[in-house]
Amino acid sequence: MQAGVRAADRQAGLPERGDPPGVFSARMVRDAIRAGAIRATPSVRDDQVQPASLDLRIGTRAYRLRSSFLPGESRVRERLAELQVGPELDLEHPAGVVLDPKIPYLIQLAERLRLPAGVRARANPRSSTGRLDIFTRVLTDRGSQFDEIDAGYEGPLWLELYSNTFTVNLRAGLRLTQLRLTTASEPLSAAELAEAHRSEALLFAPGGDPREPVARPRIGSRGLLLSVSLPSGGNHVGWRARHHTPLLDLSARGEYDPLDYWDPVVAEAPGRLVLDPDYFYLLVSKEYVRIPPALAAEMAAYDPTNGELRTHYAGFFDPGFGYGGELRGTRAVLEVRAHDIPFMLEDGQPIARLAYERMAEEPDRLYGAEGSGSHFQHQGISLSRQFRPVTGAIAFRFLGTD
Repeated sequence: MQAGVRAADRQAGLPERGDPPGVFSARMVRDAIRAGAIRATPSVRDDQVQPASLDLRIGTRAYRLRSSFLPGESRVRERLAELQVGPELDLEHPAGVVLDPKIPYLIQLAERLRLPAGVRARANPRSSTGRLDIFTRVLTDRGSQFDEIDAGYEGPLWLELYSNTFTVNLRAGLRLTQLRLTTASEPLSAAELAEAHRSEALLFAPGGDPREPVARPRIGSRGLLLSVSLPSGGNHVGWRARHHTPLLDLSARGEYDPLDYWDPVVAEAPGRLVLDPDYFYLLVSKEYVRIPPALAAEMAAYDPTNGELRTHYAGFFDPGFGYGGELRGTRAVLEVRAHDIPFMLEDGQPIARLAYERMAEEPDRLYGAEGSGSHFQHQGISLSRQFRPVTGAIAFRFLGTD
């Protein structure tokens, strides 16, 4: 990186070589924007900045691909020339662009990076993206892996988008993925997690008024284990996405009837659910999660030790999730798909792993606070914001899942 850029980093107060270590707070992200480490056309909006992440916007053109790819030693645009199928798609068109399911698309993001040598980045889909069974991954020039951006990277960001279930309408400027900046940050060890739970109560057990911290949380070598809530008794325990549904406009807010796109799911006695590999499910954790201000967390997209299923497209949990006031944790909504063969889940079965990291500093605004842009702070089994609230008998039968 050029000396002038390094000087700008110092003037803006950006960390150098991992000091302080940890995940960037909202203030530090804003400093990075002012220093030119994050640039965009049009300029980054303040409401894109979350407590420990930055929402990224899709750009003006989309490209249908023959297959997914990693650029390796090439630039992304060079590989695009080899794999593009058909003409480029204009996302600035007033009607937007229709993207078909089961087809990979590539979109250049509005933001680009010029990271300092000691700062790296990681991307994950936003919650509302994962809950629509839309699989997104960020690519960089000469990148050897998805969603991981090396320290010192300078260049554009590209988004691979693959809608597994729904036919969707897309427009420029939509925010489908998030970026988290870190310096010398490693997940908390098992011993550190145990101590954090003793002092801060990271997980709460269901039932009770008020809810009590989980007495013996299951702590693995790479994070806290979460289990699935599948109580029997006739209440709904989740949603299953329907096939062959109407077009879904990703810009919509509260527009669609949930039952046109989703079927409620009921567990079998004694608390079991067989996942059909042809379908996508939204389920909920048994535990209530809390992320204190000094920590951030990420849920594993897939952990092969937990069975033949993929859990949770949307990985970032910002400081303040399930925290503050009378709130004693918030359930994590799990985006689940079985691989290849039917797979049976049982109530209380471990299904996901939540890794915690330290913040470089506590954010000035927590997740769920007014103006933070968060949508799922008090979630039960929430659908994405494109759908109308569930009412009537359907809503009543979800009440028994607490």
